[in-house]
Amino acid sequence: MDIKSAEFVISNTDVSKCPEGTKPEYAFIGRSNVGKSSLINMLTNKKGLAMTSQKPGKTQLINHFIINNNWYLVDLPGYGYAQRGKTGRENIRRIIEDYILERQQLTNLFVLLDCRHAPQKIDLEFMEWLGENGIPFSIIFTKTDKISRSRLLENMRVYKEKLYEDWEELPPIFTSSSEKKDGRDEILDYIDGINRTLS
Repeated sequence: MDIKSAEFVISNTDVSKCPEGTKPEYAFIGRSNVGKSSLINMLTNKKGLAMTSQKPGKTQLINHFIINNNWYLVDLPGYGYAQRGKTGRENIRRIIEDYILERQQLTNLFVLLDCRHAPQKIDLEFMEWLGENGIPFSIIFTKTDKISRSRLLENMRVYKEKLYEDWEELPPIFTSSSEKKDGRDEILDYIDGINRTLS
């Protein structure tokens, strides 16, 4: 897929204020500091489209970007940022859950995982919740340039084994490096393939 245009549309905390219409939406989510904004900028080839920050927990809104005037890329708040405090975490959880459960245009949710870390309880529980609610999702292992190829494969093997404890079948799995633009074609082709089945 060739991305000819990527424009910011709206930010909000209320799913009812998301853009109207039936265009498919592909949302990106993950724990704070997983590299979500960098991945979105890399996919769209537009530096600064999504705001990146060294400080975790920066994204606190549902951000819609229109791509090729054809589909929406949605940047969701990161989950599990401890320093937000209980009320802040509850607010973010509500924003995320309302969007995921109520937004009919949500076509696929990309769950981002840092490839350097062992399976985290919060990620596993989140994916289990998605499964229980019948939400279609895919996994993207981020920051693959930060570790060796052999370590990446070993970490992914461990992760898959852990997932197979609860899942009979695994969702599509991608790997990416925002620095090296790895995974860009595969992720965009996957979105393109789904869009073709919808049109």
